[in-house]
Amino acid sequence: MKKLGEKPTAAFVLSLIGAIFILINGLVVAAMFAAGGAIVGILLPGLGAMMIILGALAIVFGIIVIIGAIMINSGERNKVKIGSVLVLIFSIISLVAGGGFIIGFILCLIGSILGLVWKPAAEAPPPPPP
Repeated sequence: MKKLGEKPTAAFVLSLIGAIFILINGLVVAAMFAAGGAIVGILLPGLGAMMIILGALAIVFGIIVIIGAIMINSGERNKVKIGSVLVLIFSIISLVAGGGFIIGFILCLIGSILGLVWKPAAEAPPPPPP
């Protein structure tokens, strides 16, 4: 039986904050190049569209990292491990689009490591039958 409150809270919070930074970074990249896409498109055709796609990918990576953070918060050992791996992989991949201004990547990296090394407290064995 799992004790109430047996969750890797620090791993969840760090991963969630990092995911929010990755999302904001993706929105900034997409918006910046959508607004300046015409100018960039004149000078270097295709670069503006490529940067908008990169921003959209960063948004997708941020959403996947949020899903991983929610899995970390479940407190179930297998879900915590899978969520930690998701957070780790997609925060590393998000570096291509800025990694949440790098701070998002660092927070997700620390959060995923905390989730990977998290172990629930050992349960007390049931009392012997009388």
